[in-house]
Amino acid sequence: MHTLIAIYRAPESKEEFDKHYKEVHTPLAKQMEGLRRMEVTWVEKMLTPSNDTLPNAPHLICTMYFDSAEALNASMKSPNSRAAAKDLMSFAGPLVSMIVGNSEDISL
Repeated sequence: MHTLIAIYRAPESKEEFDKHYKEVHTPLAKQMEGLRRMEVTWVEKMLTPSNDTLPNAPHLICTMYFDSAEALNASMKSPNSRAAAKDLMSFAGPLVSMIVGNSEDISL
């Protein structure tokens, strides 16, 4: 699977951010074409000391799963993804870092 991961720094008002994320942004993101699964982690605490990779504990991490790189790329060009991206920039632009990767399930 291919993933699109959004890592959010802590906003000034966590309550306002969380309300918008849950009530506005998540419903938009759920409509992204080709999205197979969406996982949101609300960070409770950082277990390792801050470093150059992450100088501060993130507030939220969202992982979105797509069947392939091609499916992810096609989704990013679609109207629903553009609507979600426009909303993202309106409330969290300077707070978010986006990462694209290839995920591998590890059997236990």
